[in-house]
Parts: sequence; C-alpha cells; structure tokens
Amino acid sequence: MEKYIKTMEKPNGIHYIELSSNFIRFDAVSQLTNVFFDDSNKQIFAVRSGGATGVVVKGPVEDTVISFCMSDRGGAIRSIKFSPDNQILAVQRKENAVEFVCFQGDQPLLQDIITHQVKTLIYGFVWVHNRELALISNTGVEIFQVVPEKRQVRSIKALSISIKWFAWCCDANVALLCTTEGNTLVPVLVKQKVITKLPKVDLGNPGREVQESKVTLGRVYGVLAVLILQSNSTTGMMEVEVHLLNGPGLAPRKCHVLRLSLVGRFAINTVDNLIVVHHQATATSLLFDIALSGEVIDNVTYHAPITTGRSIKPFALKLPSLSPDGQILQCELYSTNWVLFQPNIVIDAKLGCMWYLNLSIEPLCNLISDRIRLTEFLLQRSSGKQMLLKVVQQLMGDQYKGTLLPVLETIFDKINKIYASWVHMELQNQTALPANVKSTTTKNTTPPIVLIEQSDMVEIFQPIAERPFAETVLMLYLQSLNKYNISAQEELSKMIISELIRNRSFDTLRRLVSYSMLLESKSVACFLLAHSDVDSAISQMAIDMLGKIQAHEIIIEVMLGQGKVIDALRLAKNSLGIDKVPARKFLEAAYKTQDDLIFHSVYRFFQMRNLRNYETLAFPKAEQCTEFIQHYNNTFPPDSANKLQTS
Repeated sequence: MEKYIKTMEKPNGIHYIELSSNFIRFDAVSQLTNVFFDDSNKQIFAVRSGGATGVVVKGPVEDTVISFCMSDRGGAIRSIKFSPDNQILAVQRKENAVEFVCFQGDQPLLQDIITHQVKTLIYGFVWVHNRELALISNTGVEIFQVVPEKRQVRSIKALSISIKWFAWCCDANVALLCTTEGNTLVPVLVKQKVITKLPKVDLGNPGREVQESKVTLGRVYGVLAVLILQSNSTTGMMEVEVHLLNGPGLAPRKCHVLRLSLVGRFAINTVDNLIVVHHQATATSLLFDIALSGEVIDNVTYHAPITTGRSIKPFALKLPSLSPDGQILQCELYSTNWVLFQPNIVIDAKLGCMWYLNLSIEPLCNLISDRIRLTEFLLQRSSGKQMLLKVVQQLMGDQYKGTLLPVLETIFDKINKIYASWVHMELQNQTALPANVKSTTTKNTTPPIVLIEQSDMVEIFQPIAERPFAETVLMLYLQSLNKYNISAQEELSKMIISELIRNRSFDTLRRLVSYSMLLESKSVACFLLAHSDVDSAISQMAIDMLGKIQAHEIIIEVMLGQGKVIDALRLAKNSLGIDKVPARKFLEAAYKTQDDLIFHSVYRFFQMRNLRNYETLAFPKAEQCTEFIQHYNNTFPPDSANKLQTS
C-alpha cells in the first residue's frame, strides 16, 4: 500500500495549497483500463476490458470500495455513474442509448439490464434522485424515471432547447446549456421531477461565443458562479469573468473579474469559497476572494490575487519495494495528466491518484501583511477562527504599540459586526412566537463562517491583564460592542472592572455603570462589592447597579452591613411592604450601630406597625425580639404603669 510522505520543503518555501494526505489510489489508465469520474457521488471508476475483467469503484474516500464484473456489450464505455444509493448503474456506450444495471447489494443483476434508446445525440446524464436520471442531449433536457420492477424507463419531465454543449454543477443541481441559437448560456435547475429554465447569462456582447473548455461552474459563498476564462482585449492577459446567479428571476450578471496577469493554460478550482486558478506554465496557483474589496469599474469589481502565486505543496508517495526504506515517488505537480473537477478535486489518471485540494491558512497569514485585510480574509474561512484569534493576540503581544490602536479598533468592529448579526438573529428566533405557542418546526439558523464571541475574546485578553495597555484595549473592545448594541457579558464585565480598579480609574468605572455598558446582574454587583474596600465609591456603584435590576433585598443587606439602617428600612418599606419587613433583622442592625437614636427610631417604627396590625405595641413571640425589647426598656425607661410586656 502506498503511503503519503511528508516532503522536505526549501527553507523559504511557503505553500498555501496542498494535496490531501487522505488521497485515493486506483488502477491507472492503460491499454486495458479506462478511468471515469462521477463528480456528483465523488466516485472514480477503473474499468478493465469494458468491465468484463472487473470494475473497481472508489470514493468519496479510500476505504469505500465497490468491485464487480459486467459483460462487455460492445462499444467503448463513454460514461458510467451510480445512482445516489448505489443500487442502479447507468452506463452509456452509444451516442443515443443508456443502459441501466440493477444491483443487489454490491453485485450487478446482469440478467436485468434495461436499455433506453432515444432519437437524439446524448451529451451526458446526471442522477437527480435514486430512481430519476436527467439526459442532456442536443435537443434538450429530459428527466426519466427508472422502474426496475417493470424493466421500464419513463419520461416524466422535458425541456426542448437546441444545445451545443453543457456544463453541470452538482452542488447546485444546475446545468449550464450553450444553445445553438445565438450561443447563449442558459442555466437550468434540474431536480426530482422538476426542470426550471433560469434567465440566460448576460455576456454583454450579443452573439459572443464561449468555448466549453473556458467555462467552470461552481458555488462561491453559497451562490452559483459561472466562471469564464477569457483574454483581455486591451492587455492580452487572461482574466476570469465571474457571473453570479444573484436570485430568483435575475439573470446571472458579471459581478467580478479576476486579473491573472498571465497567459497560457489555466484550470480552476474552488476551495473554502476561494477561487483557485492554476497556471501550468509557471506551476503556480493564484487565490482570489470575491468577498474582499477591489477596483470597481461600471459596477464590476476587479480583483488582483490575494498574494503572489505559489506552487502547490510538494507531494511524495512511498511505493511498495523490496528495500527496507521503500521507493519514494515525487509526484509531478501541474502535470499534463491532471484533470480537475469541482469543487476541489485533482485526478492524475496516469499515476492513478485522486486528491482533494486543501487550503493551508497559516502560511497565508505570513504573506498578507495588511492585518485588516487579513481579518476580512480569515472571517470568511472555515478554519479561520483560531488563526484570527492568534493574529489579534499577536497585535496585543510583547510588540504592542499605541499606533496599532486604530488597527485593533477596525478589527474589533469587523468581528463584532458579524457577532451582532448572529446575536440579533438568535434573539429574533427566540421572540418570534408568543411564550404560550410552541413552534412545530425548528428554525435552522446557520451561524456565520467565523463567529468570535465575547468568551473567545476574554480568553485572549487574559494574558494581557495588568499590562499598561490592557485598560485601553479592553475599553476599545467594549466600545465596539456598544457600537453594535451588544451587551457585555459577565466575564468581560468583571475583567474590565478589575482592570479599572487596579488602575484606580474610578470615574471611568462610574460612567460605565451609569450608562449600563457593563452587565447588570447580581453577580457583577457583588463582584463590585467585593472590591469596595479599595474605594468607598465602588460600594455606591454596586448599589446603583442593584437598584437598576431591582435587587432590593441585596441592597438592604448591603445597607445594613454599612450601618445605614434607616435608609435600609425606608427601602424595605417601599419595596417589600411594611408587613414583610423582618423586625429582628433591623433591630439587630440598629443595636450594632450603638447609636441610641437610630435604635429608638427603628424600635418605634415596628411598634407602630404592631399597633396597626395587632392593635398593640407588643411584639409577637414569633419575631424573637425579647432581647431588643429589654434593651429598649433599659435605655429608655418607661413609666411603671406602661412597662411593656411581651404579649
């Protein structure tokens, strides 16, 4: 079994595209073996002697293998594809016929072959369902249903249109048809029992002819893209027109142009929403991101490569050999034997190897010096989150300079703009229905490609705590959150409070509490109270915060602890109601102040309450106030006739 060998790179070799280590090996093309690829199922077929001596199907991963034999029914195989469930094999040997071979398990039922013949010239076919197949011919598109039980093939939908050639995008179920009349490009949506003709591609010049070899179909940021390779009429250099299918009823319009600044042979892949243009002569690959800004001319954005072209990372195979070390085969990159399929598949039919192209993020970060543009780039990459956090952490590291503040501010804004849209979408989903109504369907809210939440930022802020610039950076991030109406969460609020108290920035802290820029919760207020020994103003800030969330019971406890018994009693009366104010707690707090006037006032307050509720000045035994009654009588002796007794 061949193994992947991690090749040694040159000291200055930087590669941002690499071939996957989990490649698929198959029998290489030879006089006896033909190789076919089905881009819908990502299966590669090695057909020996027309199938008579064996067919080996692999994909989409190496260990998924189907092996069988079938009779050579005359005529070379032109195309071969399994249905999505691998239970019917479609084989085209003639230009006007397709055979259907039913399977039981992973073996064919050769006695039950169904042959479907038409009067047109078949250009190709695609499966749209386990039992439905679309034939694309010179006269149009037709969906057929295969009925194995009755050995029948039924036509269920058809679109008549004269076709010169077609391209297929399996990710979008769209066929791009080039018509014989006017050389127009017409996208057609082909699904189960459905054929929908979409508005034609706006090519600008009527009658402009586009060659099949110059067209690539793909999905970029979830939108169907028609990529057309052409020469610039002024410079002679090659460029790629990007026509996007922007929405229902809208014609695919040229929205972007990728400037290659090269001539020669090119091939195109899409990897992680990037358009990768391979140039054979220079053996390099150019990366383009249509989400990034560029030069806008007549509502078309012109893009240069993200960075200079680089080669795909070298790849070597360890072949079986009698020697202990084995035989190392260095794979030829950008080989003339390479055939590329969408979105990111490379097949070397002569070598017998199939790879997936992968993006290597880290080398790119070293090549893009503009940190803001790098942030925009990483926010759109599926593996960009950790690298972006690393970039932000580096900006706040040992080499931190005050001149980086505008850069950090912009990065925080870009991160939080996406974060805010997600937070607000989640809130809308939670409040879309009344509380007493249960939704029968669950909304599938797709999160952004990269979502950096406050918890992520707190983690990278922790290493800079207590550094001279920590307060500045934290306030910058808090202001960015506030700009997008995002409330600070508990951990961030506590981190900011700690930093401001450490720097004795009490005025700033007071303003944050006053304007509700920190999380207003019992936990954060108690965190403030825990630092009240640093400055008396902190305690008042905590009470202000507790007041906003109407945490009156905690405020009362704080006031009692501070000896502000009269203020606490007033608040308790207004918030809890006079009947719910516990007499013992307040009498005990008043007693601890050692202020007779305060004790007298509190005692008389509860006497009046007793008189109103029980028509007597005496305290109920349940309130356990005997010791305070005695203290009152000793401190303020009453007339013997009026001496109080516990009722």
